Amino acid sequence: MTGNTKQFSILDIAQIGIMVAIIEVSKFALSGMPNIELTSFWLIMFTLFFGWKIVAVVPVFILLEGSLYGVHLWWIMYLYAWPLLVAIAHIFRKNTSAFLWGIISGIFGLCFGALCSIPYFFIGLSTDGLSAGFRSAFTWWVAGIPWDFVHCVGNFTIMLVLYHPISKAMKWIQKETL
Repeated sequence: MTGNTKQFSILDIAQIGIMVAIIEVSKFALSGMPNIELTSFWLIMFTLFFGWKIVAVVPVFILLEGSLYGVHLWWIMYLYAWPLLVAIAHIFRKNTSAFLWGIISGIFGLCFGALCSIPYFFIGLSTDGLSAGFRSAFTWWVAGIPWDFVHCVGNFTIMLVLYHPISKAMKWIQKETL
């Protein structure tokens, strides 16, 4: 947004589009590897280096996912899981430790299944009450725990490997666009 006018500049729109495209292409490229993804990495990095523009990137990404793959239960999960990651990244945005970002990204991967079990609570709740809601969510979450560990290790490793080279590239991009 330029100055106080509250309008997106052409550069803002182009950068938002490129960020969404990078996330989408990365997601597609790794789609054959269960729970190994770059979406968490890119959302963290874009939050750190492009600030407020991430507020436009996340909904565009989520809407694009729904358009490409259909709106199903997983899509509902995206409505709160990805904004939560961006909020966490925003809170810690001044930190430049690849290890800290690896820990944050890994913990997010480990907790992703628990986050995604929330809709199952409401499904169970609507069919047979509170205890059924908890059973439904808990069962769904526990069944996916092995994959949450894969997600955790993948996110941690990706962040450790890519944080510094991508940070360097992002700093260069920021310098060039000023």
